[in-house]
Amino acid sequence: MKKILVPIDFSEYSEYALQVAALLAKQQNAEIIVLHMLGLSEAVLIKNETQEANEAMYYMKLAEKRFSTFLDKEYLKGIQVTETVQNYKIFSEINEVAHENEADLIVMGSHGISGLREEVFIGSNTEKVVRTSDIPVLVIKNPVDNFALNKVVFACDFKIENIKAYHNAMKLFKTLDANVHLLYVNLPGEQFRSSNQIEERVKEFLFKADSGNLDMYDKVTYFNDYSVESGVFNYSKKINADIIAIPTHGRRGLAHFFNGSIGEDIANHANKPVITFKI
Repeated sequence: MKKILVPIDFSEYSEYALQVAALLAKQQNAEIIVLHMLGLSEAVLIKNETQEANEAMYYMKLAEKRFSTFLDKEYLKGIQVTETVQNYKIFSEINEVAHENEADLIVMGSHGISGLREEVFIGSNTEKVVRTSDIPVLVIKNPVDNFALNKVVFACDFKIENIKAYHNAMKLFKTLDANVHLLYVNLPGEQFRSSNQIEERVKEFLFKADSGNLDMYDKVTYFNDYSVESGVFNYSKKINADIIAIPTHGRRGLAHFFNGSIGEDIANHANKPVITFKI
């Protein structure tokens, strides 16, 4: 891991993300890129002589000035930090910044149950970034004093379309020396599958994903619950996981097998950090 992108709005939630990014940067000897989005209208920016144009320049300068205070943190010492202010309004543009800077990971601060902080990240904007990002997105909701990735729960339905997300997750977790627990949540009713059916699907998935190697099969847990969301939460709590990982399906929702809003609920309601990987 060489570069970590952290979108910030100068709130305490942005600082939670920055702290985690700093810990990861020190572990990986990586650079942090902090991004602030102004969101000013083009109508304001294209004017040359009006009060609006002066106001736009004022906000640009103010944001740059706020960086000096916000980034004056002991935990950032010894880390290369690059600041950037962009007049972006659409959250998909964060993906563009990530690619332009060759970032390996995006770390975002979140307000938790109600979504991201109102100053910049509100509600569905979390999902907008996740849906449009080709790069893994780590969402941090609470202060993390000693962020660790000793136990990771990667929740998946083991459909073949998830292989790309699985590969990217395993690659990142190997870099971070994390212990990965693969999870399949079995539901009652029409979605219920027998143990044999689940085993067959999982073995087929891992055989194709790992080129015939089934070493990860022993890492898979089948967990029964009334919903995918509660299954992921309950199992993560049971093993005291440090983080929840889920595959994402681009513009069609957070996670294809989470059936739309369930994936968003996991990202918004989990007390633990959540990391997403694009399918």
